[in-house]
Amino acid sequence: MAKDSAQKGGKNSSSFDILTVLGWILAIGLIVFSIVFVEMPKPEDANYQEIMATYTPFAFDRVIGFINYPSLAITVGGTIAALMVSFPLSTFTKVPKQLKIALFPTVYDEQAYIAQIVDFAKEARMKGLLSLEDKLQGATDPFLKSSLMLVVDSVEPEKVHNLLDVELEHLEERHAQSCAFYDKGSAYAPGFGMIGTLIGLVNMLADMSDAATIGPAMATALLTTLYGSMMGNLFFSPISNKLKVRHEEEMLCKILICEGVEAIQAGENPRFIEEKLQMLVLQNKKGKKAKKGAAAEEE
Repeated sequence: MAKDSAQKGGKNSSSFDILTVLGWILAIGLIVFSIVFVEMPKPEDANYQEIMATYTPFAFDRVIGFINYPSLAITVGGTIAALMVSFPLSTFTKVPKQLKIALFPTVYDEQAYIAQIVDFAKEARMKGLLSLEDKLQGATDPFLKSSLMLVVDSVEPEKVHNLLDVELEHLEERHAQSCAFYDKGSAYAPGFGMIGTLIGLVNMLADMSDAATIGPAMATALLTTLYGSMMGNLFFSPISNKLKVRHEEEMLCKILICEGVEAIQAGENPRFIEEKLQMLVLQNKKGKKAKKGAAAEEE
């Protein structure tokens, strides 16, 4: 099994992230439940028997009252407009790909990467660096393949180090821009919700004499806040966090490749390389725990 994983280069086929979908279903289901649930009357209530004769635990017609097109226009349209002002068109064209990454992530197995790097290290130690060229034909990870080809082509160690660093920096910058799009969306959506609330209140206060206009104005005022909060907390923030998790997974494997390639070029012992890479994985896990602990203390 380890050998098979090593041949794949640690990069497995995409898997469906069912947890994300289940989270959305659960959150929306709880919101709908809170809207349609009708509390059972108490025996001491007036007209208890009459109420119980027609009582139903769910009033699904209430959902219609939570659909307000002006509120949707303000929050959804306003958020998209603000994102259009903030980001270039190329960022919007990447949204489908980013959603695919969030829902259908590529599984990066760091142990499989370590196994393959150690395998390459053993090959280079026994037969020399040039022998890696034929063995690289079976590598499926483009970054691993191109990085080791630098070694095979006898590129100076310092240049190899600089090129790999540039590649990591480019990856981090590209992923940071993707997350920034959703971070901004999570800030803009509640903001436009508040704008809609102010618009609704102004309309209501402008014509208090007409009782027929008070209800629709209040609906717009309150529902924009609801829509903005839902967009920010159910879509933008979760997707941003998912992309950050995906980035950390990919980044770890890229770092393992960089450290492994440089160690192979330096002629280090394969067993030492394995221990070194395993230590990097352990440090990464400890770093994640420390971040979670710090976040919990701030809350």
